[in-house]
Amino acid sequence: MNLEEQNPRMSFLREKTSQLAGSSGVYIMKDKDGNIIYIGKAKNLHKRVSSYFRKDAEHLPKVEKMVSHVYDYDFIVTSSEYEALLLECSLIKQHQPHYNILLKDDKGYHYIRISDEPFPKITAVKQKENDNAIYIGPYTGGFVTTSTVEEVNMVFQLPTCRKKFPQAFRKERPCLNYHIHRCMGLCRGNVSQEEYAEIIKQAVAYIRNGSTKSVERMQKEMEQASENLEFEKAVVLRDRIRAVQKAGQSQKIIDNHFRDADVIASADNGDDLCISVLMYREGRLCDKQNFHFHDEADTEELPLSAFIPRFYHGRNDIPKMILLEEKLPETELFSEMLSKQAGKAVKISVPQRGNGAELIRMAKENAVEYIAVHCNRTGKELLAVEALGKILGMKKVPKYIESYDISNLASESMVAGMIVFENGRPLKKAYKRFTIKETAIQNDYACMQEVIRRRLNHLRDDSDPYFSRMPDLILLDGGKGHVNAVEPIIQELAPEIALFGMVKDSKHRTRAIATGGGEISVSGMHEAFMLLTRIQDEVHRYSVAFMHKKHKKRTFASELIQVEGIGEKTAQKIMLYFKTKDAIFQASETDLQKAGISAKIAGNLYQYLHGEDETQ
Repeated sequence: MNLEEQNPRMSFLREKTSQLAGSSGVYIMKDKDGNIIYIGKAKNLHKRVSSYFRKDAEHLPKVEKMVSHVYDYDFIVTSSEYEALLLECSLIKQHQPHYNILLKDDKGYHYIRISDEPFPKITAVKQKENDNAIYIGPYTGGFVTTSTVEEVNMVFQLPTCRKKFPQAFRKERPCLNYHIHRCMGLCRGNVSQEEYAEIIKQAVAYIRNGSTKSVERMQKEMEQASENLEFEKAVVLRDRIRAVQKAGQSQKIIDNHFRDADVIASADNGDDLCISVLMYREGRLCDKQNFHFHDEADTEELPLSAFIPRFYHGRNDIPKMILLEEKLPETELFSEMLSKQAGKAVKISVPQRGNGAELIRMAKENAVEYIAVHCNRTGKELLAVEALGKILGMKKVPKYIESYDISNLASESMVAGMIVFENGRPLKKAYKRFTIKETAIQNDYACMQEVIRRRLNHLRDDSDPYFSRMPDLILLDGGKGHVNAVEPIIQELAPEIALFGMVKDSKHRTRAIATGGGEISVSGMHEAFMLLTRIQDEVHRYSVAFMHKKHKKRTFASELIQVEGIGEKTAQKIMLYFKTKDAIFQASETDLQKAGISAKIAGNLYQYLHGEDETQ
């Protein structure tokens, strides 16, 4: 259904847009009830808004859905693109339109709890209770809370078991944590309540003031203890300082250039988008936030272009540097906005190597794993599909991929196999086999054309849920010749499907991706290369297996023709009914008649199959 059919207001919207000036500003899309459904900014209002309502517009499905609901729109002209950006952020925050990226992260409020008991324990909790315990927070998410609790318990060797003290004193031997110096062994009963209270006091100060001030304080206390000849106390403080330093080293190492930085990367599987933000302060990872979007980001902007201004709008903790996985058209504009908001220079960069690139990779893995958990896939599978889509220059992630291969023995037993990968994993119940019907002699191009046409004709066949599904990408086992042969059929029946070939080297390994005019190298693209290799190996295996099976049937069918009364069509009818040679041998004369042959022919066939046995 085109936009004209989906939205009867298209003519009105085009006419209104033709009057728009080429000024910068903000446009506000509304539905028939007057509700604001989308807000966007534009350097040129006329050019940007008219792109939504063009007759030949090729929108992404989500954008098309939004445009189909537009009844009218307003606009506000601004004096600069910078002012348009600020106004857009403010209006989105105020109205929360359905089709804008709304920053709903995976967090609630979290606290660090110091229990109210003779020997308190430090834990991470999600809710504050009226129980006389000490609560530190709230924190915006569980990551920083649990990380801090794990670190403080390790540094101060606090017990993390479920034992109650002093009730559990000397009841059992110390556990493994004591022997690997992760716990002071409170269960031995060798630490007084006063001594333990002092340690908890230091631990709370460590949480509230940070590691740097805690190390400075403990350094002074250690020196003072040494002067007072309190060597045991000095040794404990020395070990604690080392534990703090070790905890800091366990963080992702970054150089001084990235000590105050946010690292942002995204992952997209076609239906779900996750943007991960890693926050580094004073050279340490201090927080992580994941933002998950499902059918909400209905905009043609790059995900990060829509995300960044809304994420930082109104924040007072903007770092000196923001690292991104890709360059954005609005980089300079965003840098100007954030610098003015922060009152300091904010640099936005796209690192290609070194520690910066390593941090981007880690943020990317966080986003990928988050989506993987939500859609029951592995992070490697999703990363491979996304990487493949980028290599091919596709606008959307190829979530549903079909691949085809032709297999034959000369001009006999010519067949094709179709396999399906969904989200990077084989979908075997969607596999299909094709017997070549129209091509009489060996011709891979003609066979592939026949198979693709027959397959695409089933797109309107609702009786098969897999055949009626439109693939995002078709991969042919072959080079540019195969692609050029099939391309006219794709353009005729389903032009929205991306088409490429898979080229092999002399050792039958995937070497490159074929287009109609050349090849795209996949060397250095490890994830995409491995996915392509899996697809090519699987489609080859599937088509060859079908060819061998059909060849065996064809060979036996040629034997059946020797029986009086059986021709090629009758032989095929018998093979189709019984499926296997063994099933025919095991059939009685009555069973053979069930294949649709007469009693006389069934008798002739039975005699042919078992005649020698009967004479013995």
